[in-house]
Amino acid sequence: MKLSVIGCGYLGAVHAAAMASIGHEVVGIDVDERKIESLSNGRSPFFEPGLPEILTSGVESGNLRFTTDMAEAKGARVHFVGVGTPQQKDGYAADLTYVNAAVDALLPYLSPGDIVAGKSTVPVGTAADLAPRIEATGATLVWNPEFLREGFAVQDTIDPDRLVVGVPGPSTGLGTGDEGSGPSTGSGTGATGDEDRGERAAEILREVYHPAVAKGTPFIVTDLATAELVKVSANAFLATKISFINAMAEIAETVGADVTQLADAIGHDARIGRRFLGAGIGFGGGCLPKDIRAFAARAEELGRGESVSFLREVDAINLRRRERAVHLVVDGLGGNVVGKKVTVLGAAFKPHSDDIRDSPALDVAVRLKGLGADVTVTDPEAIENARRAHPQLTYVDDRDDALRDADAVVLVTEWDEYRREISPEHAASLVAGTIIIDGRNCLDPAAWRAAGWIYYGLGRP
Repeated sequence: MKLSVIGCGYLGAVHAAAMASIGHEVVGIDVDERKIESLSNGRSPFFEPGLPEILTSGVESGNLRFTTDMAEAKGARVHFVGVGTPQQKDGYAADLTYVNAAVDALLPYLSPGDIVAGKSTVPVGTAADLAPRIEATGATLVWNPEFLREGFAVQDTIDPDRLVVGVPGPSTGLGTGDEGSGPSTGSGTGATGDEDRGERAAEILREVYHPAVAKGTPFIVTDLATAELVKVSANAFLATKISFINAMAEIAETVGADVTQLADAIGHDARIGRRFLGAGIGFGGGCLPKDIRAFAARAEELGRGESVSFLREVDAINLRRRERAVHLVVDGLGGNVVGKKVTVLGAAFKPHSDDIRDSPALDVAVRLKGLGADVTVTDPEAIENARRAHPQLTYVDDRDDALRDADAVVLVTEWDEYRREISPEHAASLVAGTIIIDGRNCLDPAAWRAAGWIYYGLGRP
């Protein structure tokens, strides 16, 4: 099948390469000429394990190509829209500028029977706003949210744990710009026509994802609004679970309990589970923080702000843990960090990524720099991105060089070379002061203390 992917950022580039790897003919389209040039030469503009291999293979086979010319989308059976939805600069709501621009640019090249599949994370009701413009061309809009984990995005695209497709049906009229306006029939086809188009669209998406469908991956067909809600609800739940255990860490710090043992104990309950109960410095990245804020903002627009008011506290707890890590550094250095060398292990918001968007690691580093510390940051993949965003910090590629003569060390991104591949004895031989703040609770406190370190964990005695 011929596919187009509009937007070749993290989501779009991975999706385009993954679809080509399972046999489709794919054209990726983006307005960024440098990005397109890089991708056309088989070079990923960002770090993602497994992507370079399928990207190179797709380009060399001819199944995958990239362009800035939207006209190249014409003739594709399915058009995936995967552009960014950043947080608005003057508020918490999602900025749909890029989504609307992508759809407007695509409209002249749509043909009757085409499928436009939204993949961007959007406020519920966005599809209802977009559908009439798309349906006027004879094409059908569906919503096919992504559930990618950075560091595992290729696997999650080719072999997902579920596929969700929202298809047309009787509309509620709850578009992002027309709340509560009453029922709408979109292009006038009526409920039966919508259902027929939805069934056909779902069948085409089953063909697109044929390897996953053939192996029994759950393929869930919903209405458009539910599909939009699935993504933001999943992220809201994960963020809540992380902030819950970090709230317990705050209590544990007060009473002298160990939050890691607490998480182990409650994690054995099958209703709760241990995943995402890792207390520490909290979450970051380009999804969870902005998505929970946008979800709360959209709920307010819908007159249901109280339904997700807890997300404000989820966000606040998350940000407090960064502040707590800074306080531990200050306390460990006797109350004053001015002129002290502090080494921050990690710049990316998570391991196996070079993504620094809303990175807790860089937030801590910048705060310490603001307090007068001499801050050195190291990371296996994210240094160049971090340097462009925060040139006031010192960056060192080699881990051991970064540790040398440090007065305190803060582990914030749990790369294996920090959590598993360095011994506390070796690290102690490099530093000036043996103070370590374990921002991810991923080290063995007993081993580090036995090697002479003063160990601080978040939520640990």
